[in-house]
Amino acid sequence: MRDTEGGGRAPVIDTRVPQSARIWNFWLGGGDNYRVDRLAGEAYLRLSPGIVDIARASRGFLVRTIRHLAAEAGIRQFLDVGTGLPTAQNTHEVAQAVHPTARVVYVDNDAMVLAHARALLVSRPGGVCDYVSADLHEPDAVLAGAAETLDFDEPVGLILSGIVGHVEDYDEARGIVAHLVGALPAGSYLVLSDGTAVVQRDIKRAQDAYNRSGAVPYILRTPEEIERFFTGLELVEPGVVSCSQWRPEGDGQPDPVDHFGGVGRKLEGE
Repeated sequence: MRDTEGGGRAPVIDTRVPQSARIWNFWLGGGDNYRVDRLAGEAYLRLSPGIVDIARASRGFLVRTIRHLAAEAGIRQFLDVGTGLPTAQNTHEVAQAVHPTARVVYVDNDAMVLAHARALLVSRPGGVCDYVSADLHEPDAVLAGAAETLDFDEPVGLILSGIVGHVEDYDEARGIVAHLVGALPAGSYLVLSDGTAVVQRDIKRAQDAYNRSGAVPYILRTPEEIERFFTGLELVEPGVVSCSQWRPEGDGQPDPVDHFGGVGRKLEGE
């Protein structure tokens, strides 16, 4: 585990303001959160009860896309930026269930996630897990930390799950994603998902209230804006869709939720 910013200092967990990773953990039924997070999560639920379905659909999308990359695309290296707190079926668990030798780097800047890093670093024998403390706003630091574990001469699966919305300026967000993808070789993949406000009328109001709570703001974007993060990449079918509807398991088509995402492949010469 390496801290690219803190110089090895022990992480400081701020329990005065809600943190998105801990609120997300609360919505998923976890116990790694504080009263301030539960209050913020409950306030959001009162305005938009569907947020729990969104959290679950987002997690399901993450699992299915990683499994697709590992089992069908042959990806054996993963860079998961903004990983959040440990839960069931973490990236390395899904990938190493297919390829036991898969290498996974988790990146986050939340102090509690850093404190729980040891839970993330339990790799299967033969595989590798590492953790880098870095901020998405500094993609060079992310890449430098990841390069100590991953081989950037071989394809990498880049995971940006519900994290790019924390970059308020859209052009900056697109630039960060392009910078990260640009450092990866051809044959790599981008998995990206983020929140929208096109399915539920109440979610915009809930998100606006959350953004005023003192937490790091999260910007809801349109499906079209999310699709533009994949500019220059070859989208994997079915393209950018509601996360619940990306290659769902079982019979029938699930109802859409306000979290859209997709998978894109980097081609030769990109």
